[in-house]
Amino acid sequence: MGMLERRLLVALGILMLPVFCFTRTSSKAASGDASPDAQSTLPHFLMEPEDAYIIKSNPVKLKCRATPALQIFFKCNGEWVHQSQHSSQEYMDESTGQRVREVVINVTRQQVEDFHGPEDYWCLCVAWSHLGTSKSRKATVRIAYLRKNFEQDPQGKEVPIKGMIVLHCRPPEGVPMAEVEWLKNEELVSSIADDNIDTRADHNLIINEARLSDSANYTCLASNIVAKRRSATATVVVFVNGGWSLWTEWSPCNVNCGRGIQKRTRTCTNPAPLNGGAFCEGMSVQKITCNALCPVDGGWDEWGEWSTCSAQCERQRARECTAPAPRHRGKMCEGESEATENCTGGLCTENRKLLHDVKPQSMDGTNDVALYSGLAAGVIAVAVLVVAVTLYRKSQSEYGVDVIDSSALTGGFQSFNFKTTRQGNPLLLNSSMQPDITVGQTYSSPICFQDSIDKELFDPLPDIKVKVQSSFMVSLGVADRAEYHVKAHPETFPRGMDRDCHTMDGRKKNLTLLSRPSALTAGKAQPRTTGVFGHLGGRLVVPNTGVSLLVSHGAIAEDTSWEMYMVINQRESSVKAAEGYEILLAPEVTYGPPGLDLSFPVAMTIAHCAEVNAANWNIQLKRQAKDNKWEEVMSVEDESMSCYCLMEANCCHVLLDQPGSYALVGEALTEEAVKRMKLAVFGSTEPNSTDYSLRVYCVDDTPYAFQGVVTTETSKGGQLLEEPKILLFKGNSLSLQVSIQDLPHFLWDIKPFTTCQEFSFSQVWCSNQQPLHCAFLLERYSSANTQLSCKISVRQVKGHEQILQVYTSVTESEKQTVPYFMQADCTVTSHTGAKAFKIPLSIRQRICATFDTANAKGKDWQLLAQKLHIERNLSYFAKQRSPSAVILSLWEAQNQDNGDLDSLASALEEIGKINSKHQLKSPEEPRQDYNQ
Repeated sequence: MGMLERRLLVALGILMLPVFCFTRTSSKAASGDASPDAQSTLPHFLMEPEDAYIIKSNPVKLKCRATPALQIFFKCNGEWVHQSQHSSQEYMDESTGQRVREVVINVTRQQVEDFHGPEDYWCLCVAWSHLGTSKSRKATVRIAYLRKNFEQDPQGKEVPIKGMIVLHCRPPEGVPMAEVEWLKNEELVSSIADDNIDTRADHNLIINEARLSDSANYTCLASNIVAKRRSATATVVVFVNGGWSLWTEWSPCNVNCGRGIQKRTRTCTNPAPLNGGAFCEGMSVQKITCNALCPVDGGWDEWGEWSTCSAQCERQRARECTAPAPRHRGKMCEGESEATENCTGGLCTENRKLLHDVKPQSMDGTNDVALYSGLAAGVIAVAVLVVAVTLYRKSQSEYGVDVIDSSALTGGFQSFNFKTTRQGNPLLLNSSMQPDITVGQTYSSPICFQDSIDKELFDPLPDIKVKVQSSFMVSLGVADRAEYHVKAHPETFPRGMDRDCHTMDGRKKNLTLLSRPSALTAGKAQPRTTGVFGHLGGRLVVPNTGVSLLVSHGAIAEDTSWEMYMVINQRESSVKAAEGYEILLAPEVTYGPPGLDLSFPVAMTIAHCAEVNAANWNIQLKRQAKDNKWEEVMSVEDESMSCYCLMEANCCHVLLDQPGSYALVGEALTEEAVKRMKLAVFGSTEPNSTDYSLRVYCVDDTPYAFQGVVTTETSKGGQLLEEPKILLFKGNSLSLQVSIQDLPHFLWDIKPFTTCQEFSFSQVWCSNQQPLHCAFLLERYSSANTQLSCKISVRQVKGHEQILQVYTSVTESEKQTVPYFMQADCTVTSHTGAKAFKIPLSIRQRICATFDTANAKGKDWQLLAQKLHIERNLSYFAKQRSPSAVILSLWEAQNQDNGDLDSLASALEEIGKINSKHQLKSPEEPRQDYNQ
């Protein structure tokens, strides 16, 4: 055995003979105490090395424990670990009486990283005894880590109640593999405590049946021995679609005589819609016609014959109230049903005595007077009764179709309540009044009206009529009353949009929409401004339109002047897209004159109505060619050498070299493209009437488009009833609904037969700076009522909603017009020379002389552009005679309203600091020269 062990040690290349001999001697010395079986067995391991992970730079310890064992050594990746790296100890196992040997080694991160093999870094133990060797299992050592980014984050979703919710989560890559837990509103989700939740399937969270309490923010939490990682938060909304309650009983007929209506209602409360759930479809009110039997007042029949003279010298006669008998709540006959009189002419024998109380002659005269007086009184009473009955019937007949509720024709949508807070606005009338009103919302069948420019919505307009008839109206005999006057203009319907948006009771009706007569706009003067400019330059402004033109200093040669003009095209837009997908985002603007010769481009500013997002919009600048066709100049996201376009949130600034007509058009790339619409409500009392007209406008959110509304309302004496609000209208093909809510029906009645009106998607999306409006004509029941309080809801179906609060006095004496601040201010339309610019001329010249000069670092105007946040299409400025002058003109156009020079001063200070640092350092690599 000694020779075998020595040969093994020699083969291992380890000089362990002294140690081995010492161990062997010790083993012999102890052999007397050990059992014979212990000396004749192979080593067996009490502890084998286990898989380990290195965390950061901390080494791991691998342990082996065996008995009986003369020696234990580690072997890693097929090579023996040097004896000096082993730490061993030996002790006696008191239970067995055998000696146990334990060996420990350290494995460092560097050792694992330096190993490049086909498998992971591994180690095992080899133990020796008198009979041979034993090997332990392989233990792998790996470096632990956990990536930062999840391979798949959970996504928020909206699910109906009792639907299944599945949130997917794939944790980041890691060693060891990360364990996944779920947090609900930062609290741990347990599938043990809730049988409805399963978190065991591939790290996904599954909720079998969604409950309202499951609406929450969910986060996937991945962790291992190294770190923890949180996923993006997924918002889960469990919604409830509305359901109808049972119908109520039919109400009594609403008239006492003649044709009326009965109605029954139901509410969308079984269940009520929650968390954005769909409202109930169908009508909340059903109405049927009824015929109330008119009251018949009773009438007296002829008097009967007199009875025989009684012992009391009296006779009687009677009559009955049967000509006619009172029916259907009619009145009983007035007067006595029986009459009694003396039957002896004053001579009556009573108890066999002759009575001479009254002389026969005088008795006869008295009886005649009483008889004639009674007849006269009866005739008068009958006449009064006939007149009263006639007047009563006449008053009842005046109730006809006018008292029929509008929803008899249109059905309705379910109401819901919410509160709003209205802030006082000193620019609005009655803004200090704070009514406590709960808004109720009722949507009915849509009847839409386009803007009527200068006339009231219901004014007669020859040849432009929309007739809407339903079988219900024909049955009432009032079909002629359902006639509405509409002014419409030709529209562009992108992507096959259906322009027939008018429905009644959910059924489409064919409406004849004729083109807008040119006479409506031909007589209107187009917004125009002119000015004479010379070498000092200037600015043209079309007031209250968001359109201006800046002519920079030096653009016009010395000793030369031009009379320049700028016009906004107020006619129907002539911009036509190749496939009908594009819409006008700003007014068409023309500047001139033709042949204008300028040294620098002009800066034109135009307000637009798009929520700018390159992922949702393709916005282009177009120019009208000589053949009146529109050609693309540039896309605002592309670079161009012919012009420069800087898009901001509410306006764009364009640098142009050629005069002409320009238009900003946009094509929606996704349904998330948003167009801003401005909403306003105006009101006025109808002339010679107690009616009050509410007009709700929906226009593109540009000053020019809204100024047209202000001009129209000023001519009508309209009153602005609420501060205008902005509605975000998406390009998702869904229509716009306008409804009146919370109108006190005991004080006001709505004409015509609708409380909700609707604009089709194409009408709103393709309005092209032309205003749309609908009107609600309200009738007061009493002239003593002088207050009007209601709310106007404007909402895109399944989209954004705005509420316009109306609270005003409607007395004629308090009638006011549009506030002055809303009306056009045409006092200043042009500036010339220094007063047109924010930057003084001397400073402007010094800036241009400094930054247009080349130096070792290149053209400094590039640095000026960078500090003024002009970082794209710099090649356009490079071709200019003075790039700095054009950059400053663009800055002037951007800052024409605020007049703040701080941003320019800050940019110049930063450039000064940069130049100071360059003077102390070695020259840097030159920047790209856009002049090359």
